[in-house]
Amino acid sequence: MPIEALFLLKKIISALILPPTSLVLLAFLGLWLSREHPKTGRTLATLSLATLLILSLPVTGNALQQSLETERPISVAQLKEVQAIVILGGGKNNAAPEFSDQDTVNRWTLQRLRYGAFLQEQTGKPILVTGGAPFGGRPEADAMAETLERDFKAKAIWIEDQSKDTAENAAFSATILKEHGIQRIALISQAWHLPRAIKLFEQQGFTVYPAPTGYTHEDNEPIIRWLPKASALDKSAIALKEYLGLLANTTQ
Repeated sequence: MPIEALFLLKKIISALILPPTSLVLLAFLGLWLSREHPKTGRTLATLSLATLLILSLPVTGNALQQSLETERPISVAQLKEVQAIVILGGGKNNAAPEFSDQDTVNRWTLQRLRYGAFLQEQTGKPILVTGGAPFGGRPEADAMAETLERDFKAKAIWIEDQSKDTAENAAFSATILKEHGIQRIALISQAWHLPRAIKLFEQQGFTVYPAPTGYTHEDNEPIIRWLPKASALDKSAIALKEYLGLLANTTQ
């Protein structure tokens, strides 16, 4: 099977396993079972919908993401040890109308780039951006480099533009970094994404100094925390995906 097809299959399976799809499918299964097994079917449907509701609460989504945010901001002492800054791609906006229909970085990636430029200003270290184009179009790393240079005036940027996921970010970036004699890196990503990313880069032989950004914040209004929101369900799904990734990495 072609690599592109395998990547797409991986995405489809992930979408089926994670909420909301998995829970909606289980609810439909419960309704179907209830025709011949009323108690079992109703129980399955009720539990599925109740879980979906719980995962849609801001208090749940925030708690799940914050449970992954175990790394503190990078320290001044750690920055002195760093030889290069690696920024992981967090996605892109395809054919953005406001940028003449060109592919550009999304909000997560922009947040990471801003922090990377900030750290380069403090250290003068080179930056590597990593991210390909698994579904076609412009490689994410190209858009990242453009944004760093144009909007943040960053310098000395290396580009890794072939990777399709975090594991490939680490593997393909390793080739470039080792060519330049880099062994100690500051790794930038969302705070909830770093636990998995750190392990993957350490497996490539690097000393990794985590540089998290985009920490999860609670809603200021206590009542809002208990009202279901689509954005809260998204946070829950993201956190569960990260935990699945960590589990898969430990079993390899």
